[in-house]
Amino acid sequence: MATTNDLKNGMVLKLDGGELWAVVEFQHVKPGKGGAFVRTKLKNVLSGKVVDKTFNAGVKVDVANVDKREMQFSYKDGDDFVFMDTETYDMVNVPQGTVGTAANYMLENTLATVAFNEGSALYVDLPAAVELTISETEPGLQGDRSTGGTKPATLETGAEIKVPLFITTGERVKVDTRSGEYLGRA
Repeated sequence: MATTNDLKNGMVLKLDGGELWAVVEFQHVKPGKGGAFVRTKLKNVLSGKVVDKTFNAGVKVDVANVDKREMQFSYKDGDDFVFMDTETYDMVNVPQGTVGTAANYMLENTLATVAFNEGSALYVDLPAAVELTISETEPGLQGDRSTGGTKPATLETGAEIKVPLFITTGERVKVDTRSGEYLGRA
């Protein structure tokens, strides 16, 4: 158990009869009139649904026991992604629904943080940015500049992103894993 004063981003709470919710954002508010409260944005760990919830300051909340382990993506087995624990070398199958959008930016041997609760995988966290190769995009034209428009490009993982007009097939680029945005050349 913890109080709302102890909330941090990434903390996983058990609310509403055992559902797991990760704290995405929180803000302590002290209005001029009335009691203080904490405004939060919570994401359901299983469904991905995001809700806003307000707690009175100092209220006790149930914190879920989440074990985060660094794991390496090994291969895809049907609809499951197989990860290897980098310390114990144990292999763990993680369903595609749990991996979510992280699958768009994972190649074999990619390191990720996998969160577990009571033996089952909750979610997969990748680094904020990854370097991937453009496998296909339209050729750039003479005069294309970095301040110009964008064009679609397919990454080596199969995901599609928008890149500046001067990027060509075969180039390595940095991609934000949270939003899928192009960050620059690698």
